[in-house]
Amino acid sequence: MTAPLADTAYVLLDLALMVAVGSCLGAIAVRWGQPAVIGEILAGIALGPTLLGLLPGQLTTRLFPVSGRPFLTVLANVGLVMFMFSVGFELDHGHMRQIRSAAAAVSLGSVALPFLLGIAVAPLLYAANRSVHGHHVGRTSFLLFLGVAMSVTAFPVLARIITGLELQHRRLGTFAMTCAAGADVMAWAALAIVVAVVGGHGRLNAARLLGELLAFTLVLAFVVRPLLRRVLTGGRGRRPGSQLPFILIVTGLLISAWVTTRLGFQPIFGGFAFGAVMPRKAVMSAAPEVPLLIEKVAQLLVPIFFITTGLSVNLSGLGGQGLGELLVVLGAACTGKFVGSAATARLRGFDSRRAAAIGVLMNSRGLTELVVIQVGASLGILTERLYAVMIIMAIVTTVVTTPLFRLLYSDRLQREDGGQSPLAEAGARPGEAAAPEHATHEDAPGRAR
Repeated sequence: MTAPLADTAYVLLDLALMVAVGSCLGAIAVRWGQPAVIGEILAGIALGPTLLGLLPGQLTTRLFPVSGRPFLTVLANVGLVMFMFSVGFELDHGHMRQIRSAAAAVSLGSVALPFLLGIAVAPLLYAANRSVHGHHVGRTSFLLFLGVAMSVTAFPVLARIITGLELQHRRLGTFAMTCAAGADVMAWAALAIVVAVVGGHGRLNAARLLGELLAFTLVLAFVVRPLLRRVLTGGRGRRPGSQLPFILIVTGLLISAWVTTRLGFQPIFGGFAFGAVMPRKAVMSAAPEVPLLIEKVAQLLVPIFFITTGLSVNLSGLGGQGLGELLVVLGAACTGKFVGSAATARLRGFDSRRAAAIGVLMNSRGLTELVVIQVGASLGILTERLYAVMIIMAIVTTVVTTPLFRLLYSDRLQREDGGQSPLAEAGARPGEAAAPEHATHEDAPGRAR
């Protein structure tokens, strides 16, 4: 068997294993009240050196040979681009316009404090993690990346958790999702800055890269978006059976991801930006099946990302130093997110119990954290041990969200709230924008992983 044919055979076998094991563990995770992503990450860890690699015969290496992993990575990246398009497409711009008051403050607090704590604890980790495969990691890049990694909230996973808690039509749930959406946008912007600093080789080049990314975003918003709206609302785009909407959206999505990659950023930025500028009403009117189709493809491919991420994690090699780093990372990440969110919510008029519930919800990291970690690994910032530590942090902060929320925000409190606005109860100042009473289709939490 020739080498290309052998790689193809292994990739096909690997995909079958990933789908089977990932689906089983994902279903178990959902049954336990957790997002499917938790089971899929654990599937990767189980198939990797942590578990399967301990058995005789080097099964992990034989089943997932190094020569075939780049192909899996490409498929995973395509799935991520499509998934990030769905995340951007489902951003509720109505909610985003309302975060100029209470939710804006909570979003900023939930990002600022963990970012500062991440930078504060980064020097404790830098000495032991400043060299990755013989490559020196810049101190500034390391500090900035740790700050961003600590400040992430996973809007898609949080939407799934809120749906599982049946809060999607309650004020606390929609308020928390609005805050998470704002925090997500801030985190992606901060990550773009880190990528520019790491890859820019100097302040001038970093500023140039950010300027190019900003220019591209403005072109999407003020040129591409109006053109798409005009075509989709015109007669040609609305003909029954017309393939034009599908061609335009998929082609634009892939080109957008290509542009951000050529600029020196990750393709996920292009997918997210293109989804965020979509003329939503025009798309849902002319071709509602296209976003759904993209989402279905993403649902097939994104688990590959989770599992390939897990394959790179070797928990058996953490040791005492790794456990110490894990405690530092977990402490900074959870303290920063909880205190930053809860304290800001308390200052904005929420009572203590509801403010704490918001702090717990905002601490969920899930998929967004995994993407950030993967970006850090691809930039050569994370050692294998710190990579594993960050993965564990993402899993732990996601797993504990639901049980902690139920502990703080009991069913009795949920019944008492009903449709009441926590802001209204707390005496929000006149003119403040409260979260909407009902989640719209753009919340669509059932689509989140």
